Amino acid sequence: MTDQAVDIGGTKVSAKGQRPAAGSAPTEGQFLGRTRELKELRADIARAGLDTLSGRKAPRARVLLIAGKPGSGRTALAEELAGQVAESYPDGVLRARLTEPDGTPVPTERTARELLTALDRPTPPGAAADDLSEAVREALATRRALLLLDDAADAGQVDALLPDTPECLVVAVSGGPLTGIADVRPCTLGGLDTKSALELLDRFTGSVRITVDPLAAEGLVELCAGQPAALVLAGGWLAARPQSAVADLAKQLRTDGEEGSPLARVFRLTYASLPTTAARILRLLSLAPAGLVDPHTASALAGCSVGAARATLDDFAGLGLVRPVESPLPQYEVPGCLLPLLRALTDTHDRPAELQLARARMLERTVRLLVSCRAITETDSSPAREKLAGMPRALRFPNPRAAADWLRIRQPALLASARLAVADGELDTLARRLMAALVRAMVAHVGTRAAAPELYGIHRLVLDVAERRNLPREKAAALLNLADLDAQTGRTAEALARYRAALDAGREANDPYATGRAMESVGGAHQELGDYDRAADWYGRALAERLARDERVDAARLYGRIATAHTYAGRYGEALRNWRAAVTGHRRNDDVAAQARALSELARVQEYAGRPEESLRTCQEAVEWARRADDVRLQAALQLRLADTLDRLGDPAAARLHRGAAERMLGDELPEGVMAMEQGANAYEIRSASAED
Repeated sequence: MTDQAVDIGGTKVSAKGQRPAAGSAPTEGQFLGRTRELKELRADIARAGLDTLSGRKAPRARVLLIAGKPGSGRTALAEELAGQVAESYPDGVLRARLTEPDGTPVPTERTARELLTALDRPTPPGAAADDLSEAVREALATRRALLLLDDAADAGQVDALLPDTPECLVVAVSGGPLTGIADVRPCTLGGLDTKSALELLDRFTGSVRITVDPLAAEGLVELCAGQPAALVLAGGWLAARPQSAVADLAKQLRTDGEEGSPLARVFRLTYASLPTTAARILRLLSLAPAGLVDPHTASALAGCSVGAARATLDDFAGLGLVRPVESPLPQYEVPGCLLPLLRALTDTHDRPAELQLARARMLERTVRLLVSCRAITETDSSPAREKLAGMPRALRFPNPRAAADWLRIRQPALLASARLAVADGELDTLARRLMAALVRAMVAHVGTRAAAPELYGIHRLVLDVAERRNLPREKAAALLNLADLDAQTGRTAEALARYRAALDAGREANDPYATGRAMESVGGAHQELGDYDRAADWYGRALAERLARDERVDAARLYGRIATAHTYAGRYGEALRNWRAAVTGHRRNDDVAAQARALSELARVQEYAGRPEESLRTCQEAVEWARRADDVRLQAALQLRLADTLDRLGDPAAARLHRGAAERMLGDELPEGVMAMEQGANAYEIRSASAED
């Protein structure tokens, strides 16, 4: 049966995965050589450590270090070792990269989040790096897992994630020693042995050109110093020129001189052979966020069509200049060992203004894709349909599922784009648009709660831009969003500080929405902290703002929040007065359901105040309004409240009738669930949610 193809971004992708790039090496039997290194590494796993030799139990996981220059095949060796010993670690292999493609160390907080997500553990938004790394160690304490930490910049990054159990194994990849980690077992890599290097070339060229001139082939291996990355580029150059002999390539490398590393010399030769347009695209790939590029990214950077960009990327993959990423969508990775060489070329060949324009095109394309990604979820909205219809076909998604898949697969690159745009500092307007579009797309496809950890990081970036550009309105919005996420995860004191800062920013911007919301949220934070007097005071300030602007709906809601604070403080008289004001406000707003809920809460407080007869009458009135609102659940909850009140008044027969009515309304649902529902439906939230993304 033919695989179905999905048209996303102007390219057709098999449902089973990405098609292999033309001229690329076979995927089977990918790993070559390193037999001695693998044998030593496996022996180090079984060898007794210093603690064992001294009679103590090892307190932490064993650490194996694979050290080598970028392009030496160090990551490939780590992956091969992990594959060989994976059966001994039934809880799986966890992977994390500790350095960005530009050489910036990845924050421990982000790495720990990735590991916790892989372990299906919660990752509270805004949690400190120490708390998250401790959560990683706790999660691994009862597991037997292998942790592969790639491209470690220093020992501190590895030490923060070391499991506190000898049952786990850590394989760290780095450019040098990890000083400070006890009993680390290093394995330093050089070049491949000649036999393995020739096999690697053979995969690109076929056996004939190797066997007809073995001395030239061995000379080429020597010129490449046996470095896998250099050999891959050499193999790609030969694969693209079937008529050239191995000796031809070796001669050109000797003619080029000995300036630079073997990898740099082979790269210069490959780059010089590229057409002008392809060479420009290759240079601009150094701007790709997280070193990940898809046809849309390449198209935007170069200003060419998506189809032309895809064909060029496939050609680059055949030459060994990029690596196809295993993904249902076409996606490629720029090898980290080539990025410094590409950046050096951009410095000499491209003007800063041209590079800035390329970045701007890439960010603008990303924004438009994110807008399309969100709009496909709103096809029942006429404006959304018109927006989609006005977009080029290459930017439209065929259905919401395709858009969600694209968002999930490209999320690392999208988040990296936001970080790079903010760090750049010259494209802040585009950066703000990008982050707004990213937040809306993630909320639409993932949901606010599920995406909270990522949203927290995005809101912090928005705050950075707002403070840098002195944008008080955006600063207030970012602080409110961050405070909401802090409050949701129980960091109420931190949330209170941010709500106050948001209030100051809102006042500076003369933004009534931000000011009113911040006041109400400050009150909610005080209420959560048990300071009901301050809560009522801040709710009152927010109410005065709403009344001054004649915002009747919000004013009615705030009367209820003030009443709730007074109820918690035991001031039932004030609570009753404010609930009556809330009932009046909802009635004037013609909000029948809200009026019924407010009457329900009024009846509750009357009962607390020792006025059961008044509570009975108010509850009966609430039942009538709930019936008019067609809110069956609220009617059932009120029937149960009536039953409890009648029991207290000494009328058990009437109480049974009301309980029976509640059971009939809800069928088999348990009364306990009804009461929980009622409390959840009528309790006023601690924070007011933003009406905007």
